[in-house]
Amino acid sequence: MNTSDIVVAIDAEIAQLQRVKALLTGTDLTTKRKPGRSVGVAAPNKATSFNPVESAKKTKRRTMSAEGRAKIAAAQKARWAKSKRVAKKAAHKAAPVPAKKMVTAKAVDRKTAPVKKASVVKKSTQLKAETAATPAS
Repeated sequence: MNTSDIVVAIDAEIAQLQRVKALLTGTDLTTKRKPGRSVGVAAPNKATSFNPVESAKKTKRRTMSAEGRAKIAAAQKARWAKSKRVAKKAAHKAAPVPAKKMVTAKAVDRKTAPVKKASVVKKSTQLKAETAATPAS
C-alpha cells in the first residue's frame, strides 16, 4: 500500500464519521455551499431544493393589487418616454444642419413687390358702379 492509497482511505473514513456525527446530533452537514457563499446561507436545518419534504410545502405568494400594477406600469412608461426624448434630442443635435438656399435678386423683388388681391379689385369696381348708379341729390 502506497501513501496516496492511505490518504484516500483516511479521507473516506473522515467523511463517513462526519455523516454519522451529523445524524447523531441532528444537524445536516451534507448540504454544500456554493463557492462565494457565506456559512449562514446554507445553515443546518434550512430547507433546500434537494430536500423533497421541505420542497413539498407551499408558501403563500404575495399578490399585488391592480392599482399597484397600474402605478408601476405608468412609471415604466414614463421612464421609456424620457429615454426616448433624450435619444431624440441627441439625434437632433448630432444631425447635420442643411445648407441654406441662395436667394436671387429676382426672387426678392417678387416677394417684396406689392400684390393686388382679386377681392380688393372687385370691391373697388363695385363701389364705383354703385356711386355711378345712384343719382346725386
